[in-house]
Amino acid sequence: MNIKLIAVGKTDHKNLQLLIDEYQKRLSFYIKFEFEILADIKNVKNLSESQQKEKEGELILSKIGPTDQLILLDENGKNYTSINFAVELQKKMNSGIKTLVFVIGGPYGFSSEVYEKAQGKISLSSMTFSHQMVRLFFIEQLYRAFTILKNEPYHHQ
Repeated sequence: MNIKLIAVGKTDHKNLQLLIDEYQKRLSFYIKFEFEILADIKNVKNLSESQQKEKEGELILSKIGPTDQLILLDENGKNYTSINFAVELQKKMNSGIKTLVFVIGGPYGFSSEVYEKAQGKISLSSMTFSHQMVRLFFIEQLYRAFTILKNEPYHHQ
């Protein structure tokens, strides 16, 4: 299985990017992982919230293949412990999914078309984090999940 993370907008914090790069490197020892950043929508000042979500949604959906399984990182998604997330990843790998795609949306969330295409939603916390920090937290949780599955000493009970 391949895992792909799609995020809207670039990370402009160098230190955050260094940590993201570090966990991507670590993750590469376990699985083929791709992190794709979609460019920010131009002239957002002239767009309503729903227009911005629609335009971002079109970009997101253009990156999803017909057999990809799409999971949204969404505040209303399911909460997992790190161990339960690892178990869920193992189930996905066992099911024969070729590419599992996770998406971090823009500041207003996702369009209705993206929600309709998604096969699931995950929430990282009841708290709100910047989209840039969510990238780091999620990639670290992916790495943590694989160390749990391999019984490696990264995660402590």
